[in-house]
Amino acid sequence: MSIFITIIHVLTSLLIIAAVLLQSGKGAETGVMIGGSSQSMFGARGATPFLTKVTVVLATIFMVTSLSLALIKQNTVGSSLLLNAPIQALPAPPAPVAPAQLPSAKKP
Repeated sequence: MSIFITIIHVLTSLLIIAAVLLQSGKGAETGVMIGGSSQSMFGARGATPFLTKVTVVLATIFMVTSLSLALIKQNTVGSSLLLNAPIQALPAPPAPVAPAQLPSAKKP
């Protein structure tokens, strides 16, 4: 089940990237006034309403698949690398060393 959701998740992320890149920026309308081409394929208003709706739907699918993958992986036993790591004993601390004895000075 998690493989299927992962495939949907990756495909959705690629489609979101494509939808965002297809959207025109805020300054794109000025190019039409000075002789640039308009987006006649999507009509007079362009693709903004259609691509906005597609982006919202894809973002919703992306969020749902993200949450479902997180819940599936959380409920899977041994999903963490830390849980599967072998436990190693810590090395023993070194023995304390006695401070060096200074020769006592003899007073005359």
